[in-house]
Amino acid sequence: MTPIPKLFAWFLAAAVTFATLGPPALRPHSHFGQDGEHALAFILIGLAFGLAYARNRLLTSAISVVMIGVLEILQLWAPGRHARFEDFAVDALAACVGLTVSAGLDWAIQRSRRVSANAS
Repeated sequence: MTPIPKLFAWFLAAAVTFATLGPPALRPHSHFGQDGEHALAFILIGLAFGLAYARNRLLTSAISVVMIGVLEILQLWAPGRHARFEDFAVDALAACVGLTVSAGLDWAIQRSRRVSANAS
């Protein structure tokens, strides 16, 4: 596999880290509201890491939840930021949804390859 999925996953993680800990004025805003923005960002991260690290999805899930907690705690020291359990819960759940979707996509792709190979 090419390193592009891994680079993309880490780029997303860096962008979300900056949005989480950086100056509030530089954080992107949308019409989804705070929980919607968090959910979208972390679903994408879960999906990206799930596809990039398909062989270690369970470990990736555990590390993701821990790192999301660390990001939330680090906000205690970031000016203009606040740590909230609700944000942690939304972010961790969304990342796990993304990881689950990536597992489903991987399963569907593998199944389609087996069906194609058997049809040949």
